[in-house]
Amino acid sequence: MADSAIQKDIPACGDNEYKEVAWAIPKFGEKFAPIWINRPKVGDMDVKFEMKYCGICHSDCHLGLNHLGGSMYPMVPGHELCGTVTEVGAKVTKVKVGDNVGVGCIIDSCLECNTCKGGDEQYCEGGGSTHTYNSEKKYGHIGGNPETQNFGGYSASNVVHEHFICKIPDSIPLEKAGPIMCAGITLYDPLVHWGALDGKKMNIGIVGIGGLGTMGIKMAKAMGHRVVAISTSANKAELAKEKGAEGFVVSTDNASMAAEAGKLDLILNTISASHQVAHYLSLLNVNGTIVQLGLAPEPHAVSQLPLIFQRKSIAGSLIGGIKNTEACLEFCGKHGITPDVHMVEAKEIDWAWDQITTINKDGIRYVIDIKKSLENKDFVPKE
Repeated sequence: MADSAIQKDIPACGDNEYKEVAWAIPKFGEKFAPIWINRPKVGDMDVKFEMKYCGICHSDCHLGLNHLGGSMYPMVPGHELCGTVTEVGAKVTKVKVGDNVGVGCIIDSCLECNTCKGGDEQYCEGGGSTHTYNSEKKYGHIGGNPETQNFGGYSASNVVHEHFICKIPDSIPLEKAGPIMCAGITLYDPLVHWGALDGKKMNIGIVGIGGLGTMGIKMAKAMGHRVVAISTSANKAELAKEKGAEGFVVSTDNASMAAEAGKLDLILNTISASHQVAHYLSLLNVNGTIVQLGLAPEPHAVSQLPLIFQRKSIAGSLIGGIKNTEACLEFCGKHGITPDVHMVEAKEIDWAWDQITTINKDGIRYVIDIKKSLENKDFVPKE
């Protein structure tokens, strides 16, 4: 989709900006390279933090490779940002210098609509939330040149409005906190919304045993529920049970599907490849819900009959708002839940993307060690 890619040159650094090191895809189809980007200087409500780590998400690859169209280059991906506060604006009350903080998928929203005020900034009705990268500024909460697209966490620092900053609990290793604000909240938010913290024991299915699915298993187990992992591959059984699943379903095996038929109250489906959601409806109990979390590109064919006769539901969910992201971090810190990570340097980003898009190691989340990357003078931009 090269024709739909957008090339936007970075303007000269303005008086209200500073230059920063980043690692970017300079143009569509190119490999990662070190570049200089402009970051906004700290305003009254802003927090500046030194980037320590940034997770690599599969959606980084989708956007970086322009799979959805409209990607802007140069692109600095990354929406799993972790670091330490170095400066705060005059009116900031949420954090202080020295705090460990993180930023997830959302970096701005209108903050005035009903969904924003209700803590669901991801569904902003005032014009949609602003993503941490590959997104245009529109609400005035992000400083610097308003014509410059947002650059993500594959960089040395960032400046963000305090509303979108999350404090990282001391109980969570900073290098493992980033993916919690993406993979973690993507599973935590629907678990909470569909009653997993209401005190009633449930049977919860998790479809797809990758980076999202393994986090979902860990959290649903910690909430006190019976967890059933669902995969096309029987080889995932050992991994799923190691993470806390009590049951395992091979979705391509009729006998395995029949063994759990009608038993699950809630299914969280993390599959992002093309598939048919109707295949999993037989696993739901009466009043059961399956929640679609993956960005599957093709339409689903669904018959009304199983929905009508057992009041089953098909729903969707997108990450989570700031309040629930903070709650997710606290929950994970309390229960010792962290993602399984593999540390890389910036010079290895292309390699990590290849692992994600072709090999897809079981449950592994790749995380860039920013400090170590900056020490490699061969892979930082020249003055």
